[in-house]
Amino acid sequence: MSTPSSSVQEARVAFGRRLREIRKDSGLSARALAVLTGWHESKCSRLENGSRTPSFEDIRAYTRHCGAAQLAEDLIATARGIEGMYVEWRRIERSGLRRVQESVIPIWERTLRYRIYSSWLVPGPLQTEAYIRALLSSIRDRRRLVDDVDEAVLVRVAKQHIVYEGNHRFSVILEEAALKYRIGGSETMSGQLRHLLSVSTLPSVSLGIIPLDADRSALWPVEGFFLFDDAQANVELVSAHLTVVQPHEIALYAETFAMLAGMAVYGPAAHALISKATDALG
Repeated sequence: MSTPSSSVQEARVAFGRRLREIRKDSGLSARALAVLTGWHESKCSRLENGSRTPSFEDIRAYTRHCGAAQLAEDLIATARGIEGMYVEWRRIERSGLRRVQESVIPIWERTLRYRIYSSWLVPGPLQTEAYIRALLSSIRDRRRLVDDVDEAVLVRVAKQHIVYEGNHRFSVILEEAALKYRIGGSETMSGQLRHLLSVSTLPSVSLGIIPLDADRSALWPVEGFFLFDDAQANVELVSAHLTVVQPHEIALYAETFAMLAGMAVYGPAAHALISKATDALG
């Protein structure tokens, strides 16, 4: 899997390549464009090789002098998307956890096919209220956020209606370890595992679990990710939230998901692992 920095940088390089094509189509050399814009020639070079992020005014000046002003707003929208690919949690959460939960509702509602892989947690659509509260309370305390956990929990629980309604389909792959990490204590975790057994029988949910003793020679555990149809992948990192929109990268996550799914067990075998984890709680 590519790193967050390489993913964003690749998008910046592709954006710079598009600028270079616009300039070449205009017949201008980099030096001539620099003269027209009042920039140093090296600035044009840095913009076109992706080593410098253009401001929105840079984009407007670039396209205007290349005779392609009609492209400016589309390019600005693309640039805004690139800058939004890798966003630190402190920026996302500065208005509180409720706003974070609300911000993803549009993509949750419009997605029909979810592919979710988690190596350490039961994912959001399958979480109990108590499990959600334990997770969000921990995030609040660890990141020193405003206390709006009660409101955030309500929003997150309400979002789960898509598991039961509409044409949404969830393919979820968990590492067995995710069943063993005690989030919120034994009682909360026991309730979460019982809920997992229940929702795994829904027509909308396919649940696979990769046993701890599975042969991982071909592919070891990777970072958890959500695939929203074939349009977007979201990855939660320690310090930031990564949004992947490059088609070839989405394809890589889809391929990885398929490999992980091939290692998982389903049905009675998966239920046996959940029951084993429940029994271990005492």
